[in-house]
Amino acid sequence: MSDTTTDTSTQTGDDQELGAAGSQLSTAPVEDSPSPDLPSLGVIGWARWFWRQLTSMRVALLLLLLLSLAAIPGSLIPQTGINEAQVADFRERHDVLAPVYDKLGLFNVYSSVWFSAIYILLFVSLIGCIVPRTWQFVGQLRSRPPGAPRRLTRLPAHTTWRTSADPEEVREAALALLRKRRFRAHAVGDAVAAEKGYLRELGNLAFHLALIVMLIAFAWGQLFKSEGNKIVVEGDGFSNTLTQYDDFKSGNLFTNDDLEPFSFDVKEFTGTYERTGPNRGTPRTYETEVTYTEGADGEEKNALIKVNKPLEIGDAKVYLVSHGYAPVVTVRDGKGEIVYQDAVPLLPLDNNVTSNGVVKVLDGYRNPQGKKEQLGFQAFFVPTFGGSASGTMLSQFPALDYPVLALNAYHGDLKADSGIPQSVYQMDKTKMKEFKDADGELLKKLLTPGETMTLPGGAGSITFEKDIKEWAGFQVVQEPGGGWALGGALAAIGGLAASLFVQRRRVWVRAVRGDDGVTVVEMAGLGRSESAKVPEELGDLAGTLYERAPGVPDPEPDGTPEPDGAPPEDPGAPGASGTTTSTDTDPQAVPAEGAEQQ
Repeated sequence: MSDTTTDTSTQTGDDQELGAAGSQLSTAPVEDSPSPDLPSLGVIGWARWFWRQLTSMRVALLLLLLLSLAAIPGSLIPQTGINEAQVADFRERHDVLAPVYDKLGLFNVYSSVWFSAIYILLFVSLIGCIVPRTWQFVGQLRSRPPGAPRRLTRLPAHTTWRTSADPEEVREAALALLRKRRFRAHAVGDAVAAEKGYLRELGNLAFHLALIVMLIAFAWGQLFKSEGNKIVVEGDGFSNTLTQYDDFKSGNLFTNDDLEPFSFDVKEFTGTYERTGPNRGTPRTYETEVTYTEGADGEEKNALIKVNKPLEIGDAKVYLVSHGYAPVVTVRDGKGEIVYQDAVPLLPLDNNVTSNGVVKVLDGYRNPQGKKEQLGFQAFFVPTFGGSASGTMLSQFPALDYPVLALNAYHGDLKADSGIPQSVYQMDKTKMKEFKDADGELLKKLLTPGETMTLPGGAGSITFEKDIKEWAGFQVVQEPGGGWALGGALAAIGGLAASLFVQRRRVWVRAVRGDDGVTVVEMAGLGRSESAKVPEELGDLAGTLYERAPGVPDPEPDGTPEPDGAPPEDPGAPGASGTTTSTDTDPQAVPAEGAEQQ
């Protein structure tokens, strides 16, 4: 076997013989070289130039980077669509920045004009990139690998040897070998042309298609999504309708009919906590047992909802997001009649579930004079009281070790009939009067389970019952594009891996009879870029083909073979000294990148 070489010289100006064989091994658009005499573009010319710039890969990558940077403020600055309370608090603490953020749309980053502009431009750019390249790639798949150049020794990786086998036998053996190695191969004249590595370009196209899928899925999810929160006390239930939610927000195209029909009842909430050590008070068990039904006549099923393990019903996911206590209180009027008895959910203030809220008695109560009135009680609850010696009404532990309920009492008009929505956790005191104690101060008292606070003047009483229930906070999310976004992300990773690790390359094998009647075999390879994989693979293929078409000694300068007593070393055998890899400058050799541009 003769020399196997890898040449790294640049192409000469008069070598223009590769033709289709040296065409680029990708579908990337080739930029036109600038002309010294450029005519005026005009409106159509400028529009074409703008479209080419927008659909170039350079601009697509720039827009992708801008989109990533534009999403950063949405993570650092409170968003009105996520937490309006944090936005209001930010406005109070930053009088100067808040108006600037309002003008820039930083409190609504993902629905702002500038974020939408980047998003739409990236979408158009990716489509403009991917469509023509897809058709070009389909054309490449339908066509055969190009025929061999006239001089294979011009390619960066090549080898040649002489053999006694017939040219047809060599070409048939080469065709079978290349197809066995999963090359797309066919015979063209006196040579075999083969190509491999289409998965690289397929991965590149799949990556960009996956980005488009992710963009569509994100937009679809934002337009049709819904998200609502609901607090449910043990023993109570929830039906997935708008009126049942404590708060609810949705996308612009969401309708009430898009809500998944289901309902569930909370049977029991279970929470256990670390008792000792540095993680004291940290939840160990945090789960809710529920029974649910799908649709109006669905079969009742049991489920256990845990943190990060939601209940999935159709397109909806029910997450367990919060927990608190709901003390059961009983309110009686001056005659001892029960006018209110229920569990009152209170909102936690800290990790030890120190909680506050209100008890509102809206109907059925009459004062000692027989006049209809409404009662309101400001409630403050701690599951583990530190004792009067602690000097504070803060819980010492999240479990119910020493529950205490503190109450302040009011009477009058809660303005619940004004038509203005009110929070169930707050009390409007503008038309309420305080109950006074014997010292003329606001009536207040600390109650343990089973104790009662008596209202002055025979106005009635309120009892803190021994039954203390717990509540669970749920978030019901419907985001229809989530599965497509995940699939697009996985496809993008797979496509990117293929485009990075798969190399597209071409191989040619020519077998012709020489002037002395001996078959001359030439093999050459061409890759998309300079890589050791092409010469290594070519050497492996050449070694295998050499075994089927072994070489014969080269003729002496005078045309007579060497004497039989001194046989030459087989230059084609693995490890033979005649097989070399050189980097000498060859004025007729071109690197792979130079060959692609011809």
